[in-house]
Order: sequence, then structure tokens, then C-alpha cells
Amino acid sequence: MSRVRIYRPAKTAMQSGLRNTRDWVVEFEAAGARFHDPLTGWVGSRDTRHQVRLRFATRDDAIAFAERNGYEYQVVAPTEMQHRPKSYAENFRRPN
Repeated sequence: MSRVRIYRPAKTAMQSGLRNTRDWVVEFEAAGARFHDPLTGWVGSRDTRHQVRLRFATRDDAIAFAERNGYEYQVVAPTEMQHRPKSYAENFRRPN
């Protein structure tokens, strides 16, 4: 039986917006062992499903997909970002 992980991706450090963080992602876990190719130095695997990432609009859609296909799944709860409002004047405020 294949295992999948369902999660909402976090915002990367290099972006200020929230693009690509609203969808839920289904990611397959690697089933087979990885091996080292001595000729190229790359790490490979016979299982290519760990390269697949599926996006869904809601968590329920992702769970329904996993159940419909008979995958064992783990849902990782997203951490909500805390927004602290600031004003432009705070850039020039002297520290106490």
C-alpha cells in the first residue's frame, strides 16, 4: 500500500506574497531504496512516484483522492502565519 502526505506548503523565505500556499498538496513517499550512480554521481530510485506532487483546492478533496485510490495518508496541519500590522512611521522611530 502506498503512503501519501497531505499538507499546505509554507511560504518560502524568498517571496513576500502567498502564492502557491493556498492549495493542498498530495506528495507520495518513496517506496523503494535509493541508490548512488557511480558514473554521474546522482542519486536515483526505481520508484518515480516520489517525484509527483498533486495540488487540490481543499483538504477534503485531497483526502477523498487518497481514499478513492486506496492510499494510506497522513494530514499535516498547516501553521497559520501571524500578521503584525505596522505603519510606515515605525521605520523612523528611535529605540528606547
